[in-house]
Amino acid sequence: MARRSSSSSSSGAWRYLNPAYYLKRPKRLALLFFVFVAATFAFWDRQSLVSEYESEISRLENEINQLHGQLRKAGVHLDENPTSDEMSRKDLVEIDPINIDRREKVKDAMLHAWNSYVKYAWGMDELQPRSKNGVNSFGGLGATLVDSLDTLYIMGLKDEFRKARDWVAESLRFDKDYDASVFETTIRVVGGLLSAYDMSGDKVFLDKAKDIADRLLPAWDSTSGIPYNSINLVHGRAHNFGWTNGDSILADSGTEQLEFIALSQRTGDPKYQLKAENVIRQLQKIYPSDGLLPIYINPQSGTASYSTITFGAMGDSFYEYLLKVWIQGNKTESVKHYREMWETSMEGLISLTRRTTPSNYSYICEKNGGSLSDKMDELACFAPGMLALGASGYGPEKAKQIMNLAEELARTCYNFYQTTPTKLAGENYYFHEGQDMNVGTSWNILRPETVESLMYLWRLTGNKTYQDWGWDIFQAFEKNSRIESGYVGLKDVNSGEKDDKMQSFFLAETLKYLYLLFSPPSVISLDEWVFNTEAHPLRIVPVHGSKGDSTDTKTPVVSLGRKQGKQG
Repeated sequence: MARRSSSSSSSGAWRYLNPAYYLKRPKRLALLFFVFVAATFAFWDRQSLVSEYESEISRLENEINQLHGQLRKAGVHLDENPTSDEMSRKDLVEIDPINIDRREKVKDAMLHAWNSYVKYAWGMDELQPRSKNGVNSFGGLGATLVDSLDTLYIMGLKDEFRKARDWVAESLRFDKDYDASVFETTIRVVGGLLSAYDMSGDKVFLDKAKDIADRLLPAWDSTSGIPYNSINLVHGRAHNFGWTNGDSILADSGTEQLEFIALSQRTGDPKYQLKAENVIRQLQKIYPSDGLLPIYINPQSGTASYSTITFGAMGDSFYEYLLKVWIQGNKTESVKHYREMWETSMEGLISLTRRTTPSNYSYICEKNGGSLSDKMDELACFAPGMLALGASGYGPEKAKQIMNLAEELARTCYNFYQTTPTKLAGENYYFHEGQDMNVGTSWNILRPETVESLMYLWRLTGNKTYQDWGWDIFQAFEKNSRIESGYVGLKDVNSGEKDDKMQSFFLAETLKYLYLLFSPPSVISLDEWVFNTEAHPLRIVPVHGSKGDSTDTKTPVVSLGRKQGKQG
């Protein structure tokens, strides 16, 4: 058959696009309709097949990850992880209808918590949901509002974020005759404002962060440079709490470095970084061979006082920040001493680790003098995530050991929740000889540490078991803590008796980490952001050059417990 020329073929084709061609030919119109219907059914059938195919891929990947987890527990380690390709895992998370549904439910929880705060406690520090009023637990600094800024932004709640931003610009004032906790104000307010600035680029947040940080700075004016832990925001008078006998708290003194380094980077003023990093230099002088410091430090002499050693309350976030400042500093030579101190401390953590006899749960003891106490705070459940985050900095064999320990401790922390009638964890646990775990202090104040570790472990291993564990914990919060006017903690995880406080960190941390647990790893990528201890992501400023001697910022390079919470 003779081949038509391209011009005649083109002109002939156009007639099929002319409606008049079909209107004059009813049979052809019917045929066209038939073809259209058939094509439509074929399209939807294809979509159904694609959906089934994607679901099957997700199911198979989950099975593979579970098998890898079982192999690791049995001591068998494969050289390649089929889920280590971030883009592949990202795509699978994006299309996984289970993850989509879960994070939407977490987002709904955030909206419920936020709208309750707006309705009953707007501008105040925290909501009392049962009383339906607000309370200023932190001197009236708008703790819940500032703590929630980046969570609202991450979840795409634009209207809510704008309303909160306007309150910060118009109503947030720090000239208050109030003795503020340097630690709590730094991690919640300075950290929350800096994170909001990093995400939105709105300078109002940076200006406010600088204002409050300037009011905190006199706290570092001790003989040693170890900060006092409380300061009056108007008069600048700094002091320590009476119950510490004049000593500074380890976690409180070692948990300002991320925020103050970030503030120096963003303002170009090195004074914040110099004050915070000097603390680590002072602690280096007294650093023990096992890397375990007592929780009390004398701010005049810079020496440790005889006191408890713990990865729980008043010790925890000091160790966390050693690792995270190293990450924030792009793991360069100028921050190498942070990593070295952290690795020393992790050997100390390993020396405190014990196992139960019935179910082989790993736990971290506390140390008093030469004796160990078989007690572990839920606060210490940040440690599995910290270990997982730091594992890649070791050689292959040590990295496996550290990651295995992270997974074992995460299993223990998850079972802190599963072993109570409410499926919510108590504040701390005791491990008696021949027994697994027993609740000590039985309240739950909506803490985030376990879900924080689950988020890190899922992202770093690809094992969906950690997502399922997080979902179990979220459902327990929904069942026991959600009421018509917000979320409350429990006075007793055994009876389910409720308290009357919605902690600001529930919005800042617990819900944010749950949302990220069901989101693609590209959402607040661990390669680009580092979380402070209140879960406020701070952008990592990239470095240039092989030695990392200059930063992509106007800031000059300066050489060099986590929240205790309040029971409602």
